[in-house]
Amino acid sequence: MKFRTEIEIAPLNERIGYRHRLLAIGSCFAEHIAGKLADAKFDIETNPTGILFNPLSIVEALRSYRVGKPVKADELLYDGERWFHYDFHGSFSDADAAQALKQMNTGRAIGAAALKKSDFVLLTFGTAWVYERQGRPVANCHRQPASKFVRRRLSVEEIVAAFDEWFRTRPDENNFLGGSLTEKQIILTVSPVRHLGDGLEGNTLSKAVLRMAAAELAERHPNVHYFPAYEIVLDDLRDYRFYADDLVHPAPQAIEYIWEKFVAAALDDEAQRLLPEVEAIVSAARHRPRNPQGETHAAFCRRCMERIAALPQIDFSAEKRYFEQFTH
Repeated sequence: MKFRTEIEIAPLNERIGYRHRLLAIGSCFAEHIAGKLADAKFDIETNPTGILFNPLSIVEALRSYRVGKPVKADELLYDGERWFHYDFHGSFSDADAAQALKQMNTGRAIGAAALKKSDFVLLTFGTAWVYERQGRPVANCHRQPASKFVRRRLSVEEIVAAFDEWFRTRPDENNFLGGSLTEKQIILTVSPVRHLGDGLEGNTLSKAVLRMAAAELAERHPNVHYFPAYEIVLDDLRDYRFYADDLVHPAPQAIEYIWEKFVAAALDDEAQRLLPEVEAIVSAARHRPRNPQGETHAAFCRRCMERIAALPQIDFSAEKRYFEQFTH
């Protein structure tokens, strides 16, 4: 007997290898998958200016990275305690204006460099609901009164049009990126995290808009590939035991299951072959011995150094530093 409908995912047309550089942008779910890729020693930068939930804020972040224009001091706002910017996550705010500005410009510079060098861009849509201030969607409301914003739901057409404009961008000498998104492979997902503040009906409608927009973008652009993280949780796992205690975020088991599906569909054959050895080396570096100065641990570290030497295409700098201190 079958008690669940397990999803079958065909390998993506273009798959990720250890030779590639990646940029992940979007909701908190994007950070889960990006964290797994980082732990597996892929070269990835994640949300350089903070978590982003709606597609238009993602587009705006990409535009700011492409242009490379620094944040100016007069763009900051003060709430009586901290200086903040509506295009940045609250973690970039600070009680000192100069420090806030420095953090924001560092984040934007990191995003610009990551976008310029990236081969793959992972985009995760979280919600179609947006809060607008002076006609522009904000990335974060920073706990400001709701009266300062206009709240509305984006349409499929708006989302697709915003990204279509991005794809039409062409290289020029003033373009920090030096090209359009047509030069990148885009992996697009819809976050399975539920936004219950909108009510179950509002959340379902929001996710439907995002899913339709993702499908339209994948159909229009051959370098856009959809990965069904949303369907894995909602239709394959389909059980509250796969949610965290808040019944909103996927539980660790669900994240691990999605990661296994992602590996099979999105990583190339060589990366899948190397992954177990990479994970073993990373795990070994996290091992804490009973006697760090003993010969047994020194021999263990020497063996790990030999395993690292056999994988010169992967950056094990942190692990190498750890093992080296016990092999002299």
